[in-house]
Order: sequence, then structure tokens, then C-alpha cells
Amino acid sequence: MTPPPVTLTPPVKEIAPTKTAETSSSGGCGCSSTNDATDGLTDEMRARIEKHPCYSEEAHHHYARMHVAVAPACNIQCNYCNRKYDCANESRPGVVSELLTPEEAAHKVLVVAGKIPQMTVLGIAGPGDPLANPEKTLRTFELIAEKAPDIKLCVSTNGLMLPDYVDRLKNLNIDHVTITINMVDPEVGAKIYPWIRWQRKRIKGVEAARILHERQMEGLQALQDADILCKVNSVMVPGINDGHLPEVNKAIRARGAFLHNIMPLISAPEHGTYFGLTGQRGPTPKELKAVQDDCSGNMKMMRHCRQCRADAVGLLGEDRSQEFTKDKFMEMAPEYDLDSRKEVHDGISKFKDAIKAAKVKLKPGQKIANSPKVLVAVATKGGGIVNQHFGHAREFMIYEVDANEAKFVGHRKVENYCHGGYGEEDSLDYIIKTIADCKAVLTSKIGECPKAELQKAGIHIVEAYDVIEKVAREYYDQNVQLQPA
Repeated sequence: MTPPPVTLTPPVKEIAPTKTAETSSSGGCGCSSTNDATDGLTDEMRARIEKHPCYSEEAHHHYARMHVAVAPACNIQCNYCNRKYDCANESRPGVVSELLTPEEAAHKVLVVAGKIPQMTVLGIAGPGDPLANPEKTLRTFELIAEKAPDIKLCVSTNGLMLPDYVDRLKNLNIDHVTITINMVDPEVGAKIYPWIRWQRKRIKGVEAARILHERQMEGLQALQDADILCKVNSVMVPGINDGHLPEVNKAIRARGAFLHNIMPLISAPEHGTYFGLTGQRGPTPKELKAVQDDCSGNMKMMRHCRQCRADAVGLLGEDRSQEFTKDKFMEMAPEYDLDSRKEVHDGISKFKDAIKAAKVKLKPGQKIANSPKVLVAVATKGGGIVNQHFGHAREFMIYEVDANEAKFVGHRKVENYCHGGYGEEDSLDYIIKTIADCKAVLTSKIGECPKAELQKAGIHIVEAYDVIEKVAREYYDQNVQLQPA
């Protein structure tokens, strides 16, 4: 039986209109329900990540985050990184438009928290390493904790200096730390990190990777001992650490990490990174999913990461940082109001409850065997619903669907098809190639031309405005033939 529709009016739209996810965001911020078979989260842990869009796949539909760029220096060199400044058009880690002082950052947070009341998390993720800039980083946290007590604080680090600062992070009530760990074998690490700066010396090769590995493991254990939640980011580099990442997964799980974010290498010559200039490719979506699936039985996987800029603002999948450049936000008076923000968050909670109730009705009475899995691509602006025009999408959320469930497994970035009232043929060709393994596109609306081309490519079109899982399951039940028992 088809479940009845639910009221789907996101409560924050009238208060703080959110732009559509038109700007792709590329791993910075450090997941509740990511639908992996092994969850392993206690109720207490779920409560701690409930409003953290980077730690909770469910939360990222509803809550926003922001990063402040107060940490320019870095103490290691990664072959996939090239820190860039004043780059408004690049969306990847290490890129910012401008650096801020701690005082400027605190002012910006109060301004944004008033303009975007669903913003719940402040992270420092660069553009260098926050703990290579400890005084600027910690001073920023001190100011924000004093003036905006309802905003969660988190930090993303390479881990080299982490063991020295866990106690200070704990004293500042920082409850979420992300460490980027790409290897547990220094021989592998030497292919990713050309050097580190350690104890006032530049150390290269395997020895550098060994020191980094030991410090990362020490820091990870210290976070567990301090009861600070830890997410681990790993950049998947085909031919270098792709086969090694299951070993990384086991090692971090043994030391208390509760969430593993395996994300694709971003590699293009124009970025100026070593890997980009030497032609090192990133993984295909299929390769990335295979490694994530391989590791998911051991611990919880994060699959909704957008690999954000170090000055990102807004929902994951969008970047509103250019609305809050220094010349703009320094002229704005902070409108932070705890009571107003609580009212918005209460409205989000009610909306989430309606979505959850709709999902519960989708569960079959008993597990259906011999149910083939298919992929569908979803155009969404957030909220956990199908609510975006096909031509406006700059990314599609990918769901894996069978007769038992529809689960989120990743996202794929595209160039939006519509440009000022007309469609771009090259963009449409790229979109079709990007989602060629999907059986259907779920969208709120689509033009006749792209609809015909997608259908010609064997991709079904479903136009709807409803809960993603509900639309996906209805499509599956109507179009996918179950295998005989």
C-alpha cells in the first residue's frame, strides 16, 4: 500500500531562504544515519551528532555549517594539496578567498548565525592545519564559545600536532575532531607526503611518513581517552592507497574512530598539485563505492562529504561564502539571538519527525529476498525530499534501492543544464554520462528536451515532490521485476 503523503514545508524557508545547491563544494569538515549495515552508535553518540551536518547524514539535509579561515600555515606537504588564496571559483579543501583574524572570524560567525539560523556547526579546517596555528585556532574557539554557546565547535587536522593539544581542545568543549589519515604503512605514506616539518626540521620520505603515522595513532587514542568524537578522512588515490584503505579502516576503528570518510582524490592540472601535474587520476564513482562498501562492515561510513572549502558557508552541497566576504560581513551588525535560533531548530525537529514517519511506513513487514538493487539519481535542494528542477541541479544524490529500502550511497557533481532560460547540450551529455548507471532520475520538474534525451539513454524520469525514499521505493515497486525465489 502506498503511504499517505506528509506535509513537506521546510520550517526554515520563511526565516532564512537557502539558495539551491548550485555551487558544488569540495574534504574539510568533519554522520547519524548513513545506512551502513554496521552502525555501532549509542543513543548518547547519536544525540551528540544530531545537528552536525558533517557527522550525520540525516542532519546534512537540514542543518548548515561554516568554516572560518584563520589557520594559514601547514606542517606537512600532501601531494594532493595546493593551498590557494582569493579563489572564489574553486571548491575544494585548502582554498579560501581571504584569511581572517580570530576577532574577525568570531564576528563573522555571529553574523552568519543570525542570517542562517539553521547553522549549527563552526569548524576550523585551514587553509593550512589548525594545530600548526594553535594560538589563532584556539583563540577563535574561545571567542565563539563565549558569544554563541549553542554552536558546536570542531576542528580538522592532519594529526601531526594533535597529541599536544587534546587537553586544550577538551577544555574548550570541542566535541568533534576530524583527522585526515591516508595510510598506516609509511611505505605507502611516502608516496603521498613528500615531507613534514617536525621539531623545527624538514623530514622527508618514509621517515616523515612514519613520524606522521605514529603521531596520528597517538592523537586518535588520546581523543578516545578524552571522549572526543573522531571522524577520519581518507583520500582515495588509485594505485597508491586504494587497496590499503581497508587496513587504515581497521586501525582507526581499533583506536576509537566512529566514522570513516573515504573520499575521492581531486586531481586536475589547473589545481597545481603534484598529483594533478603528474597525471594521477582520481577514482571513478564505482571504484570509490567499492572501497567504501568493503570497509562498511567494519565501521560506519560517511558518504555525504562534499570536500568543502576552508571558508565554506551553508548547507553541504552549497557554498554561500561569497555572501559573507570580509567587506560585507564587517559592515553587518550581528543578529545572533539564541531564542530565535531555538525556534527555528524546533521547527526543523518537527519537519524531521514528519520525514521519519513517512520512512517508517515504507518498511516491509519482513525482508524481501531476491530483490535486485538499482541506482537512482535524485535532484534535491535539501530537506530529504525531491524538490529540485533537473536543469538547476549541480549535483545528484545517488540512492541504492531494492524492495526493502532506499539508502544513500553518494553524490555526483555535474554542470547545471539550464543557463538563463536555455539548455546546454554539452552539459546534458556530461550529465547523462555521469549518471549512466542509474535507472531513473527523481526530480521535481524537467523540460521536454532533457527528458527525451534521458529516456533515449534508458533512464526513466520520475517527477515528484515528496520524501526521497518514498519516491524511490514507489519507482522501484512499479518498474523493477523481482527475481523468482
